[in-house]
Order: sequence, then C-alpha cells, then structure tokens
Amino acid sequence: MPDSPSEPCNLAVIGAGSAGLAGAVAAAELGLSVTLLDTAAHTGGQFYRHPAPAVGAVRPEALHHDWSAYTDLRRRLAESEVRHLPGHHVWSVTKDEGAAGAWAVHAVTGADGDGEHPVRVRARAVLLATGAYERQLPFPGWTLPGVVGAGGAQAMLKSGLVLPGRRVVVAGSGPLLLAVASSLAAAGAKVPAVVEASGYLRYARHPWALVTNPHKAVEALTHGAALLRHRVPVRPRSAVTEVHGTDRVEAVTVTRLDRDWRPVREAGRRIECDALAVGHGLVPQIELAAGLGCATRSLLDGTRALALDGLQETSVRGLWAAGETGGVGGAQLAGVEGELAGIAIAARVLGRAVHGGRARELKRRKGRMRAFADAMAIAHAPGSGWPRWLTDDTDVCRCEEVTAGRIREAVEDLGARDVRTVKLLTRAGMGWCQGRMCGAAVACLASRVGVAEAPLERRPFATPVPLAALAALDDPVVDEPRDADS
Repeated sequence: MPDSPSEPCNLAVIGAGSAGLAGAVAAAELGLSVTLLDTAAHTGGQFYRHPAPAVGAVRPEALHHDWSAYTDLRRRLAESEVRHLPGHHVWSVTKDEGAAGAWAVHAVTGADGDGEHPVRVRARAVLLATGAYERQLPFPGWTLPGVVGAGGAQAMLKSGLVLPGRRVVVAGSGPLLLAVASSLAAAGAKVPAVVEASGYLRYARHPWALVTNPHKAVEALTHGAALLRHRVPVRPRSAVTEVHGTDRVEAVTVTRLDRDWRPVREAGRRIECDALAVGHGLVPQIELAAGLGCATRSLLDGTRALALDGLQETSVRGLWAAGETGGVGGAQLAGVEGELAGIAIAARVLGRAVHGGRARELKRRKGRMRAFADAMAIAHAPGSGWPRWLTDDTDVCRCEEVTAGRIREAVEDLGARDVRTVKLLTRAGMGWCQGRMCGAAVACLASRVGVAEAPLERRPFATPVPLAALAALDDPVVDEPRDADS
C-alpha cells in the first residue's frame, strides 16, 4: 500500500465485475498496491449481481451459473490488501499533474453519484473494467410502464428477488434472452414466449468457435432444458413490434421478420402479458477511455469497442482495459482478460516478467473465447429493416420525448445527415441518459440504414456530477481505506 494517502498506488481498477475483480486480485497477489472503485455497494458487477444481506436470500447462487468462480475471486479479494471503494461513481480519468506518468481517477460518492463528496485516487496505471449497457431499439409502446430491459429484469431478480410482472414476455436478440427467460420462469413468472429477432442457425457457420468453446454449448443446453421444463416457447425471426395498454403493459404484438428484420406482411400475433423484458444486445461502456483519446474498433454487431493489444493495453500507455470494454463476450472471457491485464500491469510496474507461462495460457483462452464472441455478434447483429417497426409518433428519445417522425423530418426535410445535426434540430440524445438509450436508434435513422454506430464523443464527464462536487475540486479528497466486500 502507499505510505501516505497522497502517494499514488500502483493500480486503480474501475469496475468490480468479473474483469475488474480478476485484474485487481491478480495484480495484488503479485505485490502491487491496488485500489478498486465501483458504483455498486457489492462486488460482482451485473453478471454476479446478488441480493444485499438484508434481503435474506438463502441461496443467491441459485440465480447464477459458474457461481464458484465469483466466490473464489471474492475470497481472494478479502484475503488481499486491495483497497475496495464501493459506491464510487467515476466521472473522469486525467493525467496527474503531481506525479510524472501517473493518473488521477475522479469520482463522487452516493447511491446514484449524487453525493457532494469528491474523491481523487492517484495511480501509476489504470484498468478500465466498466462493462456494458443494454442496446434498446424503439417500437410503438416501448415507453409504457411494465417494459423493462432484459438485463434490467434479471438485475431486479438477482438483487431484489423481485419479478417485473406475473406474465413476462422476453424479447429482443442475443443469448441473454434465454438466461433471463429461464431465470424468470424458475422464480415463478409465467413466460408466454421468448421472441428472438435473429435465428440460431448462424452459429453453425462458425464451427471452430463452437468446438473450442464447449462450455457455451453446455450453457445453451442448460437454459434450453429449463425453458422446456417450464413450457416456454422460443419464437425465432420474430419481434415485439407493438406494446398495448393504457397505464401499463396489457399485451404485445409479435410479428414475423425476414432475414433483414423487416416485418413480414401478415397479421401479428397478440400475446397477453403484464410485463415485457426486451433488449437487443449490449454496448461496450467506453466513455472514460473515449475522453482520453483511446483508439477504438468497430464490432460486427454495429457497436464500438476499445482497440487493445495482446496484453489488454489501450493505445494510451498506462491505461489498460478488460471485459466488455474490448467487445462483449461474457463473464468468463472478462475474467480471463482481467487476469491477463493484471499480470501485464504487474510486469510493467515491477520491470520484469511475471507468470509468463500463465500469461501465454490466458492469451490462448482469450483467443478461443473472442472467436465465439465474434460469432455471437454476427448471429445477433440488428438487421437493416428494423426501423420499419416505427410509426411517426413512436418516441425514440425517451428523455426529451423526440419521436421518429421528428427525426425523419430533420433528415428528409431539413437536410440532417448525421447524429450531431439531428441532435441540434430535435434535442434527441440530449437528456439525462446522454444518448445511451437512444443513440444507436438515432444514428440508424440519421444515416437511413438499419445498423449504424452512435458517434463516439469525447466528453469531460462520463456520468452526471453535482456542481458542488466540481466546486470542491480545488482541494480534492482521497478516501480513507475501506474493508473489501466479503
């Protein structure tokens, strides 16, 4: 540990999910002083989200697979000297003017980052393990109460043992849908259907990725068996194209799609339900790295991730990343990349090779898992025809209540050809979420194509910050150490 609060630690890790935990404990076990910051009160990230002790869950592991991997990381964290700072919302990473080659990690505290206590952690290296957020594609009625993100529904269940409804349709695209549906059904919800916009046969075009990742087949079979047991039908090449209800969800319309996600000209099927869990994949959360000018790369599903070298370092020296920031691939891949980054950072700081054999093995495993992640991205990439779902009065930007009609008017009548111009003309993407919910949809409508990347903007704030916290930056505070989560 540093001799004094003002002395930089060796490594600051941002995010306590699979990647962040693996990186933090790997580096600490090799002798580095490590500070781990995370927004949540407990470690585990989104994948290993679990109830607070006050909830009284008897078997939280029942809602997870591969729970033993998390408990091992949590044990190693508790046994290490990692300084764990929960409830810290990191809003910026900057070069530390007080120490050559060091970084300053700026955060605010509070349940939603609304505290007035500013925090600055100084470190010689930074590992970004910030994860991803859900991609949402709008459709008529998606703003009704009772419509939640697929990942959000799973988070409600894992952290609060709460169901979003009694009859929950699960829709969108991606393997997360199967996990969400099986979890909801096991918890007592009636799941009338899993509605998948893509098909699953596209995986067959990547046999090497399937053969070298047998655990993925086991996961799919496990979820499939659970759905069969609970009599949950899976409807591929279909989408929820409309939600019905007044005060909340009462039913949804499920429509068949062609290979480009265009609705087939036939009557949709109406399914009664009181909730809809929907998501169309995940988007890497890279705002902090974008603010530092890190190079990015386009992914096969129309999203953007950080460009990393073989040891997880970004294009900015001293800044590493692991997990979904480099491309969505799941908790196991995130853990591998986090450990690899921790070893690489330790070698850089210590000035000598450490765990060379282990690093080579991790790189091989990473290559196999990344191949499957690429196959998954191709299989579930949104088709170009999904904007056909939208009527002119469909809200696209929920925060500013900007409709598809207003965006189309900006493009077709006012000459907008990019997201920035659409934003200036309509305020789409200028609300509280800063385009996280609507950015992908606005980009598609602005470019008149079905899959388009939202613009990567360099912003000084990666999360909302109270003015009081900014006013106190003249005398930033470094937190006192807290006990690691156990």
